[in-house]
Amino acid sequence: MLETLTNLLPELWRAFGETVLMLAIGLSAAVLLGGPLGVALYLGLGRLGLVLGWLVNTVRSFPFIILMVALVPFTRIVAGTSIGPLAAAVPLSFAAIPYFARLVEQQLREVPRGVIEAAEAMGASPFQIVTRVLLLEVRSGLVLALTVLAISFLSYSAVAGVVGGGGIGDLAIRYGYYRFETEVMAITVLLLVALVQLIQFGGGRLARRLDKR
Repeated sequence: MLETLTNLLPELWRAFGETVLMLAIGLSAAVLLGGPLGVALYLGLGRLGLVLGWLVNTVRSFPFIILMVALVPFTRIVAGTSIGPLAAAVPLSFAAIPYFARLVEQQLREVPRGVIEAAEAMGASPFQIVTRVLLLEVRSGLVLALTVLAISFLSYSAVAGVVGGGGIGDLAIRYGYYRFETEVMAITVLLLVALVQLIQFGGGRLARRLDKR
């Protein structure tokens, strides 16, 4: 296996970089767009909240492989192509935004009502309550939620390799499946396991540091 790993190292490094790129784009979209969306879902916002909730549930109902296919025309407009890591990052982002939004909403709903009432009694505006009270109270939970999202979408990025998205999944399919090179499959699996452990360890440690309880 050592010889196989040495020969495969350049491609393995490239596949690793593509996977990290897909995750970085998808998670950035989740934080920048899914975070505010989660706050909006928590606040309700009347009919707008109902529409947003319906959209979130609709996108989340799509299996990722179907979502990738359905978004091919839009992906070509945004990324200029329907294959490669940048193209795969488009459906990953679409899936990550509503996923993280629901996680944010769930975390906010767990904040004790007394904390919010205390802020209201001190004259805090709704915007101040959200930014200076709610988000600070749940910051540890949000880090854990983002960690869960990252691990889930690591497997999604591997699925993207099946349809030409690149990354570790693409390497596993080309060598481990089409060429029946089980050693390559074992290496890619070990790499994915190592990435999951690293993400979980880093996210858990950061969450503990931010937890003020």
